[in-house]
Amino acid sequence: MKCVPCLLFVIPAALALFAAASGLISPASAQTFSSSYTSTAPKDCRSIGKPRDPDGGTTQVCPGKSGLVVVISEDDLRQTVSIGPTPAAAAKEPAAETWFAPFNSTANTVEWRAVDGKPFAIIQRWLIADNDDLDKSGTPTNKPVLAVTRLPPGPVCHVAYIDGQANRNANEVARQAADEFARDFKCGKDDVKVVGEKGAAVNLAKH
Repeated sequence: MKCVPCLLFVIPAALALFAAASGLISPASAQTFSSSYTSTAPKDCRSIGKPRDPDGGTTQVCPGKSGLVVVISEDDLRQTVSIGPTPAAAAKEPAAETWFAPFNSTANTVEWRAVDGKPFAIIQRWLIADNDDLDKSGTPTNKPVLAVTRLPPGPVCHVAYIDGQANRNANEVARQAADEFARDFKCGKDDVKVVGEKGAAVNLAKH
């Protein structure tokens, strides 16, 4: 007489082995994605160099993850953010030369997206001034956009933009974009992707 419980155990196991051998189970499914956070608030960073005249531009170095530092440079009310093992290395990355045309600033929290504990991208919220949308005092309103930036090994550059107003779940969309695109993104060859619903913020970022 055949053992029915035994068959119930053997059949799923055999199907699992067949699926793995046939490539139906992706190796990525076994990876563990996670997020951790660091601060770029002035109190947590240090200034390097001298303020640049006449606009008083500054460069801040902030602690990151896995031996990396976050370098934020501000010039003429516009910021750039780059990552590297040292400030000098970060300054040579494509991200250090990537800025948005309107006035802008970054939030003080950096989300580090990691797989199996190793960071491969950061997500950071930017506020970009919309000169076509003024408040009652005539000041441009700020539009939020999340930027996904890939990390070493390989160049550091923007990978994707997510409109922080048009997408209710913008943080989750940004994490999915990082997980899907960041590691294989080719800086200088691939176009920065706009992911999720589009709004004024991503239009400002892309221009």
